[in-house]
Amino acid sequence: MWSTRLQEPHQGFFVKEVTSVAPVSLVLLHSVCGLTPDVRAAAERLRAAGHEVVAPDLFDGRTAASVEEGMRMREEEGSPDRDELLRRAVAAAAPHSGKGLVYAGFSMGGSIAQTLALADDKARGLVLFSGTSDIPEDAAVDDLPVQLHVGDPDAFEPHDWLTAWYLRMQQAGAEVEVHRYPAAGHLYTHAELEDYDEEAAERTWRTVLGFLETL
Repeated sequence: MWSTRLQEPHQGFFVKEVTSVAPVSLVLLHSVCGLTPDVRAAAERLRAAGHEVVAPDLFDGRTAASVEEGMRMREEEGSPDRDELLRRAVAAAAPHSGKGLVYAGFSMGGSIAQTLALADDKARGLVLFSGTSDIPEDAAVDDLPVQLHVGDPDAFEPHDWLTAWYLRMQQAGAEVEVHRYPAAGHLYTHAELEDYDEEAAERTWRTVLGFLETL
C-alpha cells in the first residue's frame, strides 16, 4: 500500500511567507479553466517566496469559471488538443530548462507538467495539484522529488488510479509524497471556484514552499 502524509489542521492557517534560501525556477501550468486570476495569484505567491516562475497561457487568453465549463471549452472545434498543449508548454519551458526546472501544474496542467518532468533529465522536481497522467513503461528518473496534492475523494483522481500511479512513479525512480485533503474539492486551491477550501489551500502552500526549499 502506498503511503500518505497529512498535516494536522491548524486554527490559524495564514502564515508569513519568507524568502527561500535557495530559489528555484518553476514552470506553472494552468488547468482546463485557463490562466485565471487564481493561477496568476499562485505564481505571485511563489515569486514572493523568492522563486522564478513562468506561467504560460496555453489557451490564448480564454478562461472558464468552472471545471465543467473548461472541459466544454476544450471540446470546442478549433481548441488545442493535448499534443498542441504539450507543444506550447515545451516551448514555454525550453528557454529556462538549462537551469534545472521544477515543473508544476493544476489538474490538466499537472498531467502536462508530469509529462515534461519525466522527459527532462535536468528536472529538479515535480509538484502536482489535483492532476496526474499515464506514465510511460520506459520512464526512468534519478530520484526525482515529486509531490502530489489532491482532495479526498477526487472524482478526477480516484483511489485505484492513484494507487497504481504512485507505484508506477516509484518504479520509475521518483521520490513521491502524496498529500490528501479530506472533503476538499478538485481545484480546492482556486479561490474563485466553488471547489475552494481555504484551510486545505493554505496547508498545501505551506507544504509546497517547504518542499521547494529542499531542492
